Amino acid sequence: MPTASGQRAADGVPARIPTKLPVLFRPPGRRNAMPFFFDPAYMLAIAPALLLGMWAQYRVRSTFTSASGEPAPLSGAAAARHILDSAGATDVAVERVPGQLTDHYDPRTKVLRLSDPVYSSRSLAAVGIAAHEAGHAIQDHSGYALMTLRNAAVGMANVGSGIGLTLFMMGLMGSIRPLAWAGIALFAATVFFQVVNLPVEIDASNRAKRQLVALGIVPQADMPHVNGVLNAAAWTYVAATLQSVLTLVYYASWLSHGERESEG
Repeated sequence: MPTASGQRAADGVPARIPTKLPVLFRPPGRRNAMPFFFDPAYMLAIAPALLLGMWAQYRVRSTFTSASGEPAPLSGAAAARHILDSAGATDVAVERVPGQLTDHYDPRTKVLRLSDPVYSSRSLAAVGIAAHEAGHAIQDHSGYALMTLRNAAVGMANVGSGIGLTLFMMGLMGSIRPLAWAGIALFAATVFFQVVNLPVEIDASNRAKRQLVALGIVPQADMPHVNGVLNAAAWTYVAATLQSVLTLVYYASWLSHGERESEG
């Protein structure tokens, strides 16, 4: 689940993957100059994603605060354990992890980790988040195809977000367009990961909602509180994915346009 200050790393990903390339500026009077520092056109291009992200983070904070005040019959840890056992995922451990909303499922170690407030809290917010992470564990347990694809793409996404950005910047600074294109190609692996991750996150939330009602953990009448938290979290993934796609398209278009001008 995303934190109140930003999107968390996807489950099983040890480090946060950047969702955009550096914001740059093209000096006036040089049509083919490589960009530096700050590009207003770029900010305009990704403005829809930025506005959506700010709205989504506001919704995450407000819905989580509201749902945290609504009682639940089980703690987050107990709810996760019940959901996992009911789905046959008895090999998945449930552990406490420090921090706030640092909850995640690690498919490498088969461990579902819940933050301190979620692990022990008996609130609708806690059981909703715990159920979402249990949904990821069930995806892994049942061999959900997109979950498998996402896990396979993690390594390339980490390479793309690190080396890709470095190559892109080196290509810009040295006016070496093939190198810049190589950086964009590697960054595309990060975009691919995020595009695949989006339906995985939505599916986990849908599984959580069904299981909470089916197992009697949350009465149907109380589900709007849980739905609010999970739906708001889903919008943060939509915003991050949109920003990365717009960033990729913007810089790829920028390089393509520059090459056409050079040939002309």
